[in-house]
Amino acid sequence: MGRVGRVGGVGVWECGECGETREETRENFPRLPHSPHLVGGLPHSLVSPHSLVSPNSLVSLPPAPLPLPLPPCLFPCPPARLWLKKMNLHLPQSPKETIRPLQYRDIQAVECLLASGIGVREPISAIEDLTMDSGEKIQAISRYYWLLRLLGLFPNPLEHLLSLYVAEVEDNIKGLIKISPFNRSGSTWRVEHLAIAPGCDRLALGSALIRYCLETVREARMWLIEVNVSDKDALALYRHNGFQPLAQMTYWAIDPSLLESLAQREPDLPNLLPVGNADAQLLCQLDTAAMPPLVRQVFDRHIHDFETSLLGAAIEGIRQWLSRVEVVSAYVFEPQRKAAIGYFMLRLSRDGSFAHAAELTVHPAYTWLYPEILSQMARIAGEFPPQSLHLASGDYQPEREEYLEQIGATQMDSTLLMSRSVWHKIRESRSALEALQLKEMLPAFQRNRQPIPSRISKFLSREAHYNRESAGDSVSNQVEKSQFPKSDSSDSYRQNGGSC
Repeated sequence: MGRVGRVGGVGVWECGECGETREETRENFPRLPHSPHLVGGLPHSLVSPHSLVSPNSLVSLPPAPLPLPLPPCLFPCPPARLWLKKMNLHLPQSPKETIRPLQYRDIQAVECLLASGIGVREPISAIEDLTMDSGEKIQAISRYYWLLRLLGLFPNPLEHLLSLYVAEVEDNIKGLIKISPFNRSGSTWRVEHLAIAPGCDRLALGSALIRYCLETVREARMWLIEVNVSDKDALALYRHNGFQPLAQMTYWAIDPSLLESLAQREPDLPNLLPVGNADAQLLCQLDTAAMPPLVRQVFDRHIHDFETSLLGAAIEGIRQWLSRVEVVSAYVFEPQRKAAIGYFMLRLSRDGSFAHAAELTVHPAYTWLYPEILSQMARIAGEFPPQSLHLASGDYQPEREEYLEQIGATQMDSTLLMSRSVWHKIRESRSALEALQLKEMLPAFQRNRQPIPSRISKFLSREAHYNRESAGDSVSNQVEKSQFPKSDSSDSYRQNGGSC
């Protein structure tokens, strides 16, 4: 065995016959007393018939039955039967994961992952669906799996409900990620849920799932994710994959008793109007003015994001009926500026089985509307079974947080909204004609030299020259006539015989 290199205190040794290599240190082979009948402290009968080398002299020594003058320290080669495999086969290797879309046979394994997953919230722009937890959502997917697969084949509001991908390791589901588009154009997507099985490397497997989504959804330019500020592992995972903090969100809960006290106040909202598709432009302007530039750029919402199609309205009505939810929305109109200055949407529980949720948007120049709009929302919620009201606020909305603290709202959770941009390289596609290499074929059909002129070619060239000259003369005559028209005085002069 010969030494071929050294890294730090580790020597890299290569076998002279089989070519195997390994790394050993001097501590693994202590100095043994020299004996004329031992080779490196081992009998010749136990030493493999490989060439040996001393780390001090770097000279190859063949084993022999006769005593040899060996140096005081020798790294013997182990028996050949212990070196049948490569060195890298002895090292621990992590199995390769396979990431693919969710299939029907994976639903039972996915249900076991949700309890131990990394929690991810939806951004504040969408009201969090409190009617079902993750387990009930998976059960609904298993019930309508084939219908959702069919709806994913053509554009519709339910097209991306089955955008789930799983990580399979050794035929076992170890990870799950759920994504969905954030806006109507699909330029911004969000990660709704990420789950990793216990005992797996969260950083490696979670990064593989996130990277797969970033590469698969090519129309996405921005990605959003919301994570709890106390979850250090999740924050490290997303920071490792390029996500940067965008805004800090705070979730509040208003107790039913507090809602009753707020409902006793008469709100001063004379221009409170219901929301329709005709108001989409006003709501888009309000949404743009209520957000800082960076958040506005990431959200990338336009007028069509505030419109509802006929099919979308029908689907939303069916969902509300099945989940026993009532949705009420309105906005405050300013007649002088002809703009919307406030907007709210309430998702109310009809049977009181879950908490009410609210989405609130107020123009930064009209923060005095917070008491009025909250009083109006409390009056509407008072017509339903008593439940607490949940709403969110961002760190760029200090007036809202100050008012909620003033009225005694309870702070439930604090999350961090993170985002990252993705730039995909344009795939250069070659046409079928370029693949045929016609540029190399066409020159063979071209003439190598000019043909010798004949009598016919000379006659044709003269005729063409004559035609060009005649055409030029006719054009010049027309130009002269247009520049010097005949006058009536000259005609009268000829008629009178030239006398004035």
